[in-house]
Amino acid sequence: MTSRVHLINPSDISFGVAVITPRWLYVLAAATGNRWGDPRIVDETLEPMDFETIAKGDVVGIGIHTGNAMRGYEIGRMARARGAWVVYGGIHATLFADEARTNGEAHAVVRGDGDLIWPKVIEDCFNGQPKPVYEGGRIDGEQFMPARWDLLPERSYMWASVQTVRGCPKHCSFCSVWRTDGQEPRQRAVDMVVREIVELRRLGFRFIALADDNFYPVTLDDLAQARRRSDTSRLHELEALREERFELMARLAQLPDDLVFYTQITMEAAEDPEFLKAMKRAHILGALVGIESVTAAGLKDVYKGFNLAGEDLVARLRAFRRHGIHVLGSFIFGLPSDDRQTFETTVALAERADLTFAQFVLLTPFPGTVDFEKWATKENQLGTAVDGVPITQHWLIPQSKRPKLYTPHPTMSLEEIRVGTQHAWDRFYSWSQVWRRSRVVQSLRARIAFVLISKMYRQMYAGTGIATDSARVQRSARWARLMGKACRRLFLGKPMPELAMPIAPSMDVAT
Repeated sequence: MTSRVHLINPSDISFGVAVITPRWLYVLAAATGNRWGDPRIVDETLEPMDFETIAKGDVVGIGIHTGNAMRGYEIGRMARARGAWVVYGGIHATLFADEARTNGEAHAVVRGDGDLIWPKVIEDCFNGQPKPVYEGGRIDGEQFMPARWDLLPERSYMWASVQTVRGCPKHCSFCSVWRTDGQEPRQRAVDMVVREIVELRRLGFRFIALADDNFYPVTLDDLAQARRRSDTSRLHELEALREERFELMARLAQLPDDLVFYTQITMEAAEDPEFLKAMKRAHILGALVGIESVTAAGLKDVYKGFNLAGEDLVARLRAFRRHGIHVLGSFIFGLPSDDRQTFETTVALAERADLTFAQFVLLTPFPGTVDFEKWATKENQLGTAVDGVPITQHWLIPQSKRPKLYTPHPTMSLEEIRVGTQHAWDRFYSWSQVWRRSRVVQSLRARIAFVLISKMYRQMYAGTGIATDSARVQRSARWARLMGKACRRLFLGKPMPELAMPIAPSMDVAT
């Protein structure tokens, strides 16, 4: 049967190869079922969309976040011009359903989780009666849909992705996850997670991202506070959540030793040696940690008082390394408390703390965040616009004219911050520093892979995101494409079609 359903991940830049599978595409592919044939999946980070594949009456599902919304709207308009039904979903569409209809010519918008409601949307479209808005809500972890990994293009991704939990109990000012996905963690059944990972290893994937909002949803401090309450119901809830995390890690520990998992976690996990030990046994050897700032003033700027600063921060980050967990540290530049020394100080601390990877992002007011609301209130009064587009809708400004920073800084010019950020990327990912850090792996093959992925990461996220010169952006994309093709072979393993599901071990976890 010819596919009549298209699922599209928009991107302005195509690299030909990608690091991590865009999981939502394959989850919605599973939700589509086979009633209308297998959906056609298009990830524009691999190759641009071919609009000749869209026919009149087809259903085109487009997932957007703020960064790719403008390209997503362009695809939607072109798809509708060809007579297709256009549906938007994703975090940005959840926040701005009216904008998706106006700018993207949507017939329908799905707000919230699409796992369960997507088949109804397709059916309504084919019946010629789509609703303007579908409320997917926040489904329970038991209802999370497993992905259709059999539809993956061969050898196009280095890492696969599996989700184990949605939601984050924190309330960082720059993050929208706790508002859109909720602060109550929704954990997926352990069997479902492990089954999906086994399927991916059978296909040849050795590196898998646990694509969670926060893999460490219950901290030791959370448990201590709950114990002080006269009502013990909350304590029992948290203990059950924590026990499920340990159960999952015990099952992952039974999988082949060549598997490597990577996740996202908060700094507080460094104070929990039992959890870190369980991560190491489970082959969870890497984690993105939101550090944001190396100063107490900077952490106050972003409502992240649970982090540490200075030498205390160095000690906490080194605790991850002592337990065999490699950290990708994430830093934000352009905070009000930053000064001209911040860039050098941050990179020096990242090196001193033995970070394996780092990313340096510019402060950007993203919709759905506390930062955005405070900033937008001021900007709406000023009426700032670029080519008639309000600055408070910066994602609709053409990329070449879009500001790199949006809030005037009290002590630095915006160009000083941009250049300082670029320098931080250049210094941390210099050839000498990358080669020095490659000692974390032993074989020459592994060190080459480490160097290539480090340089590719720098090209993809710094060269194409911070540079103001379009020629430099395209040059970085070409280099990333070349390095990506070289890296791909180093990350994929030999398929293991006979791999069996591990048996659930008995659990005895102290909480």
